[in-house]
Amino acid sequence: MNQSEEKSKILDGRLFAQEYLEKILKPRCDIFREHYKKLPKLSTILVGSNPASESYIKLKERFFEKLCVESEVFRLPENIKEKEFLNFIEKQNKDDSIDGILVQMPLPDHIDEDIIIESINPSKDVEGLSPGNVYAWAKALPNLVPATALGVLALLKFYKIPIEGKHVVVVGRSMIVGKPVAHLFLKENATVTICHSRTKSLEKHTSDADILIVAVGKPHFIKKRMIKEGAVVVDVGINFEDGKLIGDVDYDDLKLDASYISPVPGGSGPATVCILASNLLLAFELKKAKDDEEKRNCLKTYYENYNTIGETGFCV
Repeated sequence: MNQSEEKSKILDGRLFAQEYLEKILKPRCDIFREHYKKLPKLSTILVGSNPASESYIKLKERFFEKLCVESEVFRLPENIKEKEFLNFIEKQNKDDSIDGILVQMPLPDHIDEDIIIESINPSKDVEGLSPGNVYAWAKALPNLVPATALGVLALLKFYKIPIEGKHVVVVGRSMIVGKPVAHLFLKENATVTICHSRTKSLEKHTSDADILIVAVGKPHFIKKRMIKEGAVVVDVGINFEDGKLIGDVDYDDLKLDASYISPVPGGSGPATVCILASNLLLAFELKKAKDDEEKRNCLKTYYENYNTIGETGFCV
């Protein structure tokens, strides 16, 4: 490939995750071993079977093996009744050995996702989707923020991509990605447009984006004609086609026009897992800090440091 063809730069989530692991997360692990009698534990709950969820769980477990965390996956039958599911979560809320609870989405149609999310103790809600945590990130307060959305922002900051004053277009309005990522970029003083399935003239909006974030769950959804030259494209989609993991963006079609583009796999996925681990460690330390508001604020600031400038011993 000659120089003119190799135009866009890859937003490498694996590289970001490795840097954040070495400079932010591992220094905290050293502190845990010195100051705490237990390690953080995450409970992941999977209802039924979903290829995208299974792929995410495998990625998460591999990453967690490098950290000072315990991780357990609970697999529940697809036909579990909602009341039984709520009882299961309540037991985990009361279990002091569990510091973080992650319910894999999507859930079967007979289970109300909102009711399940609202049942998780906010202090253990490492996905940042419970009402208390939603209020916090919607008000731009540092707290437990949805890991996928935060991973997108962290990835762009890692590559020093300017955000302030830029036009960010988000395709997708889910509580996991679309809505929280919009709030995060507003906090960074970007101008944000949210598009969705009912948006008319979608191409008009996407082609105006300086930064395009796509999370709709439709393979090959974004084509070359839908972006302007030099745009930054972050693909958050997870789809399987002929047994292969792909995103929402037609990567080969866009890669020569985008200035930066995230691949699937290897882009937003590793960044998401990294931030999930960060949220778990933060939840654990916030619980240990209890009523020490000064330390709690210090910890929130420390884990917000997406530029991976770690300081061993900080907030102790």
